[in-house]
Amino acid sequence: MTHLNRRAFLTASATAAAGTLFSGSVSAKGAPLADRIRRAKPITPAERQQRLARLQALMRQNGIAAAIVEAGASLFYFTGINWWRSERLTAALLPAEGDICVVTPEFEEPSIREMLSVPGEVRIWNEHQNPHQLVADWISEQKPGDRAIAIEDTVRFFAVDGLRKVLPSVDLVSAEPVITACRMIKTAPELALMQEAADIVDAAYRSMAGKFEAGMEGKDVFALMSAAIAGFGGANPSGGVQINEGSALPHGSKYPEKIREGSVILMDCGCRVDGYYADISRTLVFGEPDKRQRDVFRQVRQGMETAMMAAQLGTEAGKVDDAVRALYESMGYGPGYATPGLPHRTGHGIGLDIHEPVNLVHGEKTPLQPGMCFSNEPGLYIPGAFGVRIEDCFYMTGLGPKYFTQPPNSLDAPFGN
Repeated sequence: MTHLNRRAFLTASATAAAGTLFSGSVSAKGAPLADRIRRAKPITPAERQQRLARLQALMRQNGIAAAIVEAGASLFYFTGINWWRSERLTAALLPAEGDICVVTPEFEEPSIREMLSVPGEVRIWNEHQNPHQLVADWISEQKPGDRAIAIEDTVRFFAVDGLRKVLPSVDLVSAEPVITACRMIKTAPELALMQEAADIVDAAYRSMAGKFEAGMEGKDVFALMSAAIAGFGGANPSGGVQINEGSALPHGSKYPEKIREGSVILMDCGCRVDGYYADISRTLVFGEPDKRQRDVFRQVRQGMETAMMAAQLGTEAGKVDDAVRALYESMGYGPGYATPGLPHRTGHGIGLDIHEPVNLVHGEKTPLQPGMCFSNEPGLYIPGAFGVRIEDCFYMTGLGPKYFTQPPNSLDAPFGN
């Protein structure tokens, strides 16, 4: 059993075990929560080849001979290879014409070939050899001439520096414009996988009703939520839970807080399906919410609706953030990114990475186009008191924005109706 297969087996086993615990969960209306989940098919090899064809056309238009991506989301996106980063280089070399090449250690070759789902060769190196020389040799074979070699922005320094040392004449540029142009527009199969991931997290949240107890810490709540996500079929549960004053810090505090009467509990949780992320936040109060808590919750919902109204086709992404910030300033928050108020962007791009271009942030000029996906999370944070964040993701259609999941409207039903 390869390392990858063993890991997949363990994940599947954990999910199956958790599924026994959660398969009987029901919604408030009595229907099984699992029935809310719309199951999707994995990405096909044919779609990956279409992605490569799109990338190659963009590279030719921009005078790029080839692009280099390391193990990570873009490698998976274009090749189907789901690999991790280590001190040993595994990278894909994507030419403007012809088939790709994957460079990897010799002992990893069988696993790499197993996952490679598009036409391409695999070139191997042993522990005593220089993998950068393999990359340089392949580039030379492409006869780049005066065309540049594009490097994905996440490629690590050692890979770039190693290539420069063996091929100092190479002209290196950022591959971000061409790779982002491909990845930021999701196709119907991608949207279906993101919908499944969102449905799973939504069902897991709904299954949490009634499970909160005084004295619990954030880690206890997150453990329950992670088990629920796995039980509904989600991989790699992610996120965290902040309680009381910690909820006023967007990503929490190192000091553990415990649930007590009146506690604000901010849950930020997600998972992946075939690599695609869901990212959903919910805020609730343990016991009866007070007026201030209800008011801030209502204001955040207004912020979300303002974002959706601003997120229209052709609008600059940054204008969505501007609209929300103007609303909050009219309520007395801010100004700008100051607290009490909204200290972070209104939303981020999402897909194979939980945070990816393009962002809903002041100054972002990219126009909104069909297929773009974003989080909508204009939280409000009051230092020393509490914070409220509701987060649901949406995608752009030909008619405007559409939620993957519906945000709750009231603290009386914090996980939705």
